[in-house]
Amino acid sequence: MAQIIGGIGTSHVPTIGVAFDRKKNDDPDWIPLFKGYERVAEWLAQKRPDVLVFFYNDHATTFFFDHYPTFALGVSAQFPTADEGMGVRPVPPIKGHPGLARHMAHALVNDEFDISVFQELPIDHGCNSPLTMLWPDAVRAGAWPGALVPIEVNVLQHPVPTPLRCYKLGQAVRRAVESYPEELEVVVVGTGGLSHQMNGERAGFNNTEWDMKFLDLIERDPHALTSMRLADYARLGGTEGAEVIMWLAMRGALSDAAKKIHQSYYLPMTTAMAVALFEEPAAGTARKAA
Repeated sequence: MAQIIGGIGTSHVPTIGVAFDRKKNDDPDWIPLFKGYERVAEWLAQKRPDVLVFFYNDHATTFFFDHYPTFALGVSAQFPTADEGMGVRPVPPIKGHPGLARHMAHALVNDEFDISVFQELPIDHGCNSPLTMLWPDAVRAGAWPGALVPIEVNVLQHPVPTPLRCYKLGQAVRRAVESYPEELEVVVVGTGGLSHQMNGERAGFNNTEWDMKFLDLIERDPHALTSMRLADYARLGGTEGAEVIMWLAMRGALSDAAKKIHQSYYLPMTTAMAVALFEEPAAGTARKAA
């Protein structure tokens, strides 16, 4: 049976991918960012999960406003990297897990999530920007060490799913994973935020106090976050900062016993960059020790 061994919440700002591609890890301005992800990369290298289930949003790169699904699940064996106007990032194509993904598609529909399904569509920085920080050796190796099941979440075009709906999606994903008969170890990733706003009267807005509260509640009391309105998220974290509801999908896929074992927060410019690592009890010890 497949099992979820942990979860990761991470910002997905494109600058993270740019800093990685330009090898800024020794640049004093970027050292805090790279240091913040080291513990997460080490944990993934130690646990060696078979699959990352990745909640992300497409930035009108592959899906556009004439057809932007609320939730969409990628089910193919490979996903290309999207060209977002500066050329394709020099990273390997993302490897999918069709078996688990197609099982999840059936399970989610049977669990009353009418999810869209896509194949072989390009994936943008909502996914690949933090991915190289999580698996930093993949570029040198020419391949990712595990597979990825991408789940796109609409946080761009209204109506946007509620925080509670995202949390419930995560719970449904957990049930789907645990009903998959193959022995797999899975880590769930939720991307987005933290506080930032890129346009309007509050362009450049940040709220570190809210970011810290969110990072506390996402572990200690996620139900308090699910009871908030989208307008509350936008007011506290900026219009684009409201995309942290995708972290709630990740948190919903974890058990109540999951513990946050690492957190990093860095605010170098207009967007707060953060990563948080959650571990399930006895994560991966049985199979990896065998």
